[in-house]
Amino acid sequence: MARVIAVANQKGGVGKTTTAVNLSASFAAAEQPTLLIDIDPQANASNGLGIRTRELDKTIYEALVGTLPVAEAVVHSEMPYLDVLPSHINLVGAEIEIVDVKNRERLLAERINSIRHKYKFVVIDCPPSLGLLTLNALTAADSILVPVQCEYYALEGLGQLLNTISIVRKHLNPRLEIEGVLLTMYDNRLRLSNQVVQEVTRHLGEKVCKTIIGRNVRLAEAPSHGKPVILYDALSIGAKHYLDLANEILEREKVRQNGASASVESSIEAASQVASAVASAMTQEEKK
Repeated sequence: MARVIAVANQKGGVGKTTTAVNLSASFAAAEQPTLLIDIDPQANASNGLGIRTRELDKTIYEALVGTLPVAEAVVHSEMPYLDVLPSHINLVGAEIEIVDVKNRERLLAERINSIRHKYKFVVIDCPPSLGLLTLNALTAADSILVPVQCEYYALEGLGQLLNTISIVRKHLNPRLEIEGVLLTMYDNRLRLSNQVVQEVTRHLGEKVCKTIIGRNVRLAEAPSHGKPVILYDALSIGAKHYLDLANEILEREKVRQNGASASVESSIEAASQVASAVASAMTQEEKK
């Protein structure tokens, strides 16, 4: 049965879709059967893999509202071990359409249960919000991977997201755990980037992924060519970083122990401490 990982952060521009696409592709490169679910109405993850979503009439929208079996909406990507459940702009209206549906938070979990056995990993690219679509993803997921840009303002919503995770665990999905907090867009030339890395690591400890995703031109160019970076430029630093991340998660999966998610609640307070610590550091720098 596949491990379902939701890639989520309500703040946009933190590398969420880039992470979902390239982590999925890296799993596939390691010959791990993987399904990428694009539940963001912008469909950037689908388009980033070369899928022309506006030409499709079978997408996650039809599967979610119940007019189509989910297996019929899955499409094969350019990579042998990577399938995609594509999104569509019509998904914008899905939250309104399902708002009165019984157990509306569990629709995605119910839909993908029939195909989970086909994959080793299912990666869900969530919208940049904490709405019903993201709630569906968190209810369906085994764990959540949180990309955090190495800038101060990207940290501000982390506490809110972790609080949402705690609520979901309490009321909807008790098995949900934090796969990791992934630091993205790191630039070792910037003092602030290094401060963010130090403070996040100090307060969140083992919840922070060892792999850090650096800024990389090839990584930014790849989506415009409809390819994950590993197909666009396999020798780029961006490809290496996401292969390292996939390997880290694969190794973590091998040694995963019961009760590993017990520190989720304590991470809520830690997140606010991170933001405060970085703000204090920035203030001190300004006084110099």
